[in-house]
Amino acid sequence: MSEFKNIKRFTSGTDMTAAAGFVVDNGVVKEADIVDLFDRSEYIVFPGFCDVHVHFREPGFSYKETMKTGSMSAARGGYTAVCAMPNLKPVPDSVEHIKEEIAIIDKDACINVYPYASITVNEAGEELSDMEGLAPLSIAFSDDGRGIQDEAMMREAMIKAKSLGKMIVAHCEVNDLLHGGYIHDGVYAKEHGHRGICSESEWKEIERDVKLSEETGCAYHVCHISTKESVDIIRKAKARGVDVTCETGPHYLLMTDEDLKEDGRFKMNPPLRSAEDRAALIEGIKDGTIDMIITDHAPHSAEEKSRGLEKSAMGIVGLETAFASLYTGLVKTGVISLEKLIDLMVYAPRKRFNIPLNADDYCIWDLNREYTVDPEEFLSMGHATPFEGMKLFGRCLLTVCGGKIAYIER
Repeated sequence: MSEFKNIKRFTSGTDMTAAAGFVVDNGVVKEADIVDLFDRSEYIVFPGFCDVHVHFREPGFSYKETMKTGSMSAARGGYTAVCAMPNLKPVPDSVEHIKEEIAIIDKDACINVYPYASITVNEAGEELSDMEGLAPLSIAFSDDGRGIQDEAMMREAMIKAKSLGKMIVAHCEVNDLLHGGYIHDGVYAKEHGHRGICSESEWKEIERDVKLSEETGCAYHVCHISTKESVDIIRKAKARGVDVTCETGPHYLLMTDEDLKEDGRFKMNPPLRSAEDRAALIEGIKDGTIDMIITDHAPHSAEEKSRGLEKSAMGIVGLETAFASLYTGLVKTGVISLEKLIDLMVYAPRKRFNIPLNADDYCIWDLNREYTVDPEEFLSMGHATPFEGMKLFGRCLLTVCGGKIAYIER
C-alpha cells in the first residue's frame, strides 16, 4: 500500500521534534515537553484516522454528548475527521436546520466534522428532504437509525442524489421483520429468553437497495453491516460493477452474541451476531468486500444504558477504543496487517467520501502500551462499551488536526 510510506516510527523525543512542528492556539509546544511525552518507548506516527459514522448528538440531545465532547473523544482516539449522522433535533432536512448544526461544529469541534443531511423530512421516510439545497452543505444523505421502508421512496432518493453528485448512505433494516427484537436471534437469545433480531432484517434491505443502485447508477454506501448474507450480497454486487461500498465496526469483528452479558453496554443496532457472521465479516475485510471500519459512536446517558439488554437504549461508544481494540484483536494476532488496518481507518473512508487528508493531520501512538479499558477515563460523555475491562495494546499520545493539537495525553 503506497500510502503507508507516510507512517513513520521514532524511538526518541528528539527524533520526533525534528520530524514535526507542534502548534497550539497560544504558541509552539516546547521541545522539552515533546521529549518528556515521547521518550517512553517506540512510538509511531499515523495519518489522522477518519470515521464516517458517528453520533455527536447536537443539536437536540446534548445530555448524551456535545459537539465539544464528541470531537474531543474522537481526537483522543486518533481521529482528525468524522462524519456526523443526522438523527438530531431538528433533523438536518433543510438548509436552515443543517446550518444550525454547522454553527455548533464551527464553534466547538476540535477536529474536522462533516455533517450528513437526512434523506427524508424528519427521517420519517415519507417525503424527500430539501436535497438540492442540502447537497453543498453535507457530506452525503442518510436516514441513519431508520431504514427507508418504501422502495419507491428510496428509488426517488437515489435518482435525486445521483443528479446532485451525492451518495446515499443507508441504515438497512426491514421494520416488519424486527418483531420486537433487541439482540441477535441466536444462541444467547435462545438460552436466556430474549427476543431476537433476525439477520434477514438487515440483508433483505441491502439486497433491495443494491438493485436500486444498479438501476439508478447512484453511489451507495451501506452502514454497519453485521451478517454473512450482507457480505455476500455486497461482494456479488461489486463483481457486477455496482457502485456500492460498505462499513463494519470493531465490535462486529471482535465479538459475537455468545459474548453478551445482561448489561446495556452490549446493546447496539445492528446487534452482535454469530461466530459464523463474524468469520464472514473478517473474510470480507481481507478480500476488500468491506471497505472501511467505523465506530458508530452512539453515546447515551448512564440511565439510558442501565436498563439491561431488553430496555436499554441502542448504542455504544467506540472512538476511544477503536484502533487499540482492532490492533490488539486483529493485527497482533496476525489476522490482518497494520498496513491493512490503516487503509481501513484512514485512506479508504477518505477516498470514498472525498475527505481530504492534509500533512498536518496526524496522530502519534505508543503501540507497546498495555492498559485496561476504563470508561471513566473517556472524554466522551457516553461510557457504555463492550470493551470495558479488556486489556488492549496501543495508546494515543497526541493528535494534531490542521497543525493544531486536538488531543495530548497529560
